[in-house]
Amino acid sequence: MSSDLTLLGIETSCDETAAAILRRSADGTVEILSETVRSQIEEHAPYRGVVPEIAARAHADIADQIVARTLEKSGLNADDLDAIAATAGPGLIGGVMVGMMTGKAMALALDKPFIPINHLEGHALSPRLATDCPFPYLLLLVSGGHCQFLAVTGLGQYQRLGTTIDDAAGEAFDKLAKTLGIGFPGGPAVERLAKSGDASRFALPRPLMNRPGLDMSFAGLKTAAARIVEGEALDAQSQADLCASFQQAISDCLAGKTERALEVFAQDVDGPLRVVVAGGVAANQTIRSALNEVAQDAGAVLIAPPLRHCTDNAAMIALAGAERLAAGRVDADGLSFSARPRWPLDESSALADPAYGGGKRGAKA
Repeated sequence: MSSDLTLLGIETSCDETAAAILRRSADGTVEILSETVRSQIEEHAPYRGVVPEIAARAHADIADQIVARTLEKSGLNADDLDAIAATAGPGLIGGVMVGMMTGKAMALALDKPFIPINHLEGHALSPRLATDCPFPYLLLLVSGGHCQFLAVTGLGQYQRLGTTIDDAAGEAFDKLAKTLGIGFPGGPAVERLAKSGDASRFALPRPLMNRPGLDMSFAGLKTAAARIVEGEALDAQSQADLCASFQQAISDCLAGKTERALEVFAQDVDGPLRVVVAGGVAANQTIRSALNEVAQDAGAVLIAPPLRHCTDNAAMIALAGAERLAAGRVDADGLSFSARPRWPLDESSALADPAYGGGKRGAKA
């Protein structure tokens, strides 16, 4: 498909209700015409974590208003859209279903294609919202629910190189913040305190750093920090020191594994080396700095989305839909697609060698 494409993207996989309208030109350039994000921080703050039932109800209450507001800001009519894309998984199933049903209803009413999007593919393509980022590239996808390395060789072509065998890095940040009672969401709260902390104060483990391969683990680090909190009364400075030490440990783990991943990835790449970091944890400046240093030492370029597109957003969902529509990779039966709470990018690897969490709903990672 060679013409310009205008898509509406809807994202409701966790605790943010988001919509965006994006135009992809025939030459592949991208323009975000409008986007709206409604956070649920206030609803979940009393529980110091996301409550799935509350999230789903909040999405249902406002999804149609968010879409209407986004259309109004774009200056377009619904008939001007070429297709509607929505996150179809992975994520909290109640929220995913709200976004999908909103998108399906619009597509059916407008007689437009509905494109179900893997939320992780949205993150994988998100740097292309603002930067020239051609294939292939090494992807470090690091968020509250996922932490993995993938070789991205083309649209829909993702090979898992390594993954967490237990908790994701973002999940570990959230757990520390909850244990300390310093606020929600956890990652930004830990980063704020870490700025005034001494990263050498507490000796925390770097799990799997001395083990070959690219798999990661953060459960032991999370437990070690929890034991420190339980074992002594921490004043404000000690809390800051623990946050800084914890952040440094995660940064060291990600940087060390990225260095190895680049060595593996480089074996199959003839041209320039690119490493992309995406997902909510990619907004952490200490981690970005460490990854940039690793990339420079390896002769690679680090590419990251703008900060506002690191966390969950609908622009990346619209982009993934536009890329698929432009490539002619849209199933005719999109309206019959079912929401998926688990949906690995490299499904064959996840099914053949699941890191953890199989069962009836499929491989988790």
